[in-house]
Amino acid sequence: MAKYKVEITGINTNDLEVLTNDEMTALFKKKKEDPAARELLVNGNLKLVLSILKKINYRAENMDDLFQIGCIGLLKAIDNFDLSYDVKFSTYAVPMILGEIRRYLRDNNSIRVSRSVKDLAYRILKLKEDYYTKKGKEITIEELSKSLEVTPYEIVNALESLKEPISIFEPIYNDGGDTILLYDQIEDKKIIPYELSSKIALEKAILDLDKRENYILNQRYVIGKTQMEIAKELDISQAQVSRLEKGAIKQLKKVLK
Repeated sequence: MAKYKVEITGINTNDLEVLTNDEMTALFKKKKEDPAARELLVNGNLKLVLSILKKINYRAENMDDLFQIGCIGLLKAIDNFDLSYDVKFSTYAVPMILGEIRRYLRDNNSIRVSRSVKDLAYRILKLKEDYYTKKGKEITIEELSKSLEVTPYEIVNALESLKEPISIFEPIYNDGGDTILLYDQIEDKKIIPYELSSKIALEKAILDLDKRENYILNQRYVIGKTQMEIAKELDISQAQVSRLEKGAIKQLKKVLK
């Protein structure tokens, strides 16, 4: 897949037709009586599927497969769209296409995840989409936790279950010298035992952090919140949260050297 373009086998995406709103309305009005109108609606909205795939950009997935799954969502949207609601077709179709793709990714993940965790993850995604559609902003982990009556940990765990696994040989850092792989950051406890003195020193270092730094590290690396969420809670800027987080990590690293 190119950086700014989704490549689909056998399709020249540059030649795909895009229908105007008036053309769409006319086709929807005669869709029931004219089967050709449904086909025109599908062909005229394939770029909508491609635009969603470009935003998703799953490296580990076959884009041809995801395109076909997205088209299933498009067909469902076309068959169920009602002109009487006076909303744009794209507004109605995008969540359906995205939902179809996410269901496919959820059910075909290479790591087996329990059904209850999968169901919770899907409920979270739906709630996030509905919340953003209604309020124009992202829902927080606390709001998700309260609405779904589960712990913040369960929210984070369910969302993490949707992520694709990566190779231990995945490059994670390169400053122009030797590339650092994920493998280099994994500790083998059978070979390098975690010394009690180091553990005690780390616990003391964490206690020595000021209250705000301690809170930020806990929320970032235990709960899994974003810097923007923490900034909103503490009524400070995201840049301040980033600076405090980096300072706290730097202080902990000094203790562990």
